[in-house]
Amino acid sequence: MIERQLWHPVLASHTLREAPLGLGLLGESLVLWRDHGAVHAWADRCPHRGARLSLGRVLTTVQGPRLECPYHGWQFEAGGRCRHVPASPDFQPPVGHATTAFEAREAHGLVWVRLDAPAAGLPDAPPAFAEAGDPGWRRVVCGPYAVATSAPRLVENFLDLSHFGFVHEGWLGERGHAQVLGGVVSESPQGLQVLKARAWQPRGYAEAGGGAWVDYAYEVSHPYAALLRKDASDGDPVRNAIALFIRPDGDEACTAWFVMATQNDRSSDEALVDFQDTVFAQDRPVVESQTPKALPIGRTARVAEVHGPADRVSSAYRRYLQRLGIALGTC
Repeated sequence: MIERQLWHPVLASHTLREAPLGLGLLGESLVLWRDHGAVHAWADRCPHRGARLSLGRVLTTVQGPRLECPYHGWQFEAGGRCRHVPASPDFQPPVGHATTAFEAREAHGLVWVRLDAPAAGLPDAPPAFAEAGDPGWRRVVCGPYAVATSAPRLVENFLDLSHFGFVHEGWLGERGHAQVLGGVVSESPQGLQVLKARAWQPRGYAEAGGGAWVDYAYEVSHPYAALLRKDASDGDPVRNAIALFIRPDGDEACTAWFVMATQNDRSSDEALVDFQDTVFAQDRPVVESQTPKALPIGRTARVAEVHGPADRVSSAYRRYLQRLGIALGTC
């Protein structure tokens, strides 16, 4: 299953503190916890009697931090191996007394997990987002947003300029300026890139003073993620880079975060989050109304959808999913 070989965002970094947290990813129950700041993701099951490790606690020992099982107090070190059994303190647990550990790392203000080692050609890291780690840019994490649709439907909506004048009228678009420039689309086995796309927006960002043509560029290097960069064309100094990162929760459900990086925007972090919340609240009912919730891709899709000239980017995205062989969230 290729989806298990990809990095997926599972929660915002700031929400994982001293206590372990349990969550699900691609049918796996996970426990996440920190060891001197480093993040770990394990199967949320004690190998002794199957209790949820997320109900336990993180201990500080002379040997280092350990995760304690809530049932019998077995202690597991960072690599997942059991190192202490309180009921039998002289017992030396063998190597097989261990929980299943998965790869975990932090990037762009989120915790990411990969369940299986990747096949050749798949990325070895979460999607790149240079602005989010650049000290010259301010980063704000918005979400999580639990959405009753598939991750590919949500990505395609993010890549779609032509809905702005109707779904986001008065904000990102206007009916009287519905025409968009789709840009130049480049496709490769690694994803797609869109340059020179444009849309007229009455309020392109939180503190925009009026309408303007806004230049868009997109990157897609992960089936459940996309990055856009937008700049006003009339000399406005505000620059924005916004990434959509999605955890697929099934064929008809997902959890999304928007990570915003800004320059020269005087809005408070709260105002930026409010702006994104408002825009997404406009998207949600329309995206959740789409049927089927899984994205139809290819000529063999069970439900056919027609395309127009403004759909070049979404069509390229569907071809990218086909090239990768993505099944979760498509039909």
